[in-house]
Amino acid sequence: MLDKLQSIEARYQELRNKLAEPEVMASHKDSLKYSKECSDLEPIVEKITEYKKVLFDMEEAEGLLKNDSDDDLKGLAKDELEELKVKRPELENNLKLMLLPKDPRDERSVVLEIRAGTGGEEAALFVTDLFRMYSRYAESRNWKVDIIDSNPTGLGGNREMVAGISGKGAYSRLKYESGVHRVQRVPVTEASGRIHTSAATVAVLPEAEEIDFRIDEKDLRIDTFCSSGPGGQGVNTTYSAIRIVHIPTGVTVQCQDERSQLKNKIRAMKVLRSRLYDMELEKIEKERADNRKSQVGTGDRSERIRTYNFPQNRVTDHRIGLTLHKLNLVLEGAIDEIVDALNTQDEAIKLKELTTVSDSH
Repeated sequence: MLDKLQSIEARYQELRNKLAEPEVMASHKDSLKYSKECSDLEPIVEKITEYKKVLFDMEEAEGLLKNDSDDDLKGLAKDELEELKVKRPELENNLKLMLLPKDPRDERSVVLEIRAGTGGEEAALFVTDLFRMYSRYAESRNWKVDIIDSNPTGLGGNREMVAGISGKGAYSRLKYESGVHRVQRVPVTEASGRIHTSAATVAVLPEAEEIDFRIDEKDLRIDTFCSSGPGGQGVNTTYSAIRIVHIPTGVTVQCQDERSQLKNKIRAMKVLRSRLYDMELEKIEKERADNRKSQVGTGDRSERIRTYNFPQNRVTDHRIGLTLHKLNLVLEGAIDEIVDALNTQDEAIKLKELTTVSDSH
């Protein structure tokens, strides 16, 4: 690990030297590129400096214990050494976490898709509950939520909801939400008080840019139709809703939330690009998953990841065995405790793999 740390320090110094060159500062593109890399490395370099100081202080304290005849100094050195022995592994662990490869998609906005599964109208109501949960969570982090498409039922539920969530780090916080979410509760229409089990599928897609996935216009079939949702006088009178079919894959996207046909097309293309990009990423992830069975979730949309039990006010994440008895708060968007636990588990797995690879070399 020390070799890796030294190479980071060397690169950081090299970047600082570059940023001091007049020709680099004169180029907006170069100065921006080098400044970003320098800024990304700075927290690691600060932690390396702290770590090296601990190693130096330990060496000094050990030297005093061996060579100094002053009992008081030896006592102080012994106490300091004990503290440093506790601090050193903590710093090493922090550095290992900082050295873990970053997911380049983590800072991206996302496309959120929620669809009703088994359970009929109760599943559709659960879709609405989940969408509200994610919307409240987004609100707490100052992210913007835009509904792209919805398929409402007569009782306040939705068979499907698609939305864009825009904000820095949205994907890093929501990427483990993909999978089957199960709900257990007594439906309002159930006279006997019997608990029903329903499900909804959540997909969280990193928002794709044009440079990530280029779509050939000739591969698209674009249909326009009258919007069927709420929207006042414009509904069913103008062909503002858009349906786009990607012919090679059969992936279909529609958007009818805006009255403007152009805005609906732009939003639909955003979703289509993200879905196609996600399909490509899934192939890569599947290959990795075959070699990494212990990962937090497989990304498989058919995997049951969480249960929401209303009678017990309980939510359980099955991947990490976490149970919280505050379902009411979770459904209001208080999901940070679950998200943090999932991130911590994934980091632990990656650290273990990193250690295993290092040991094998």
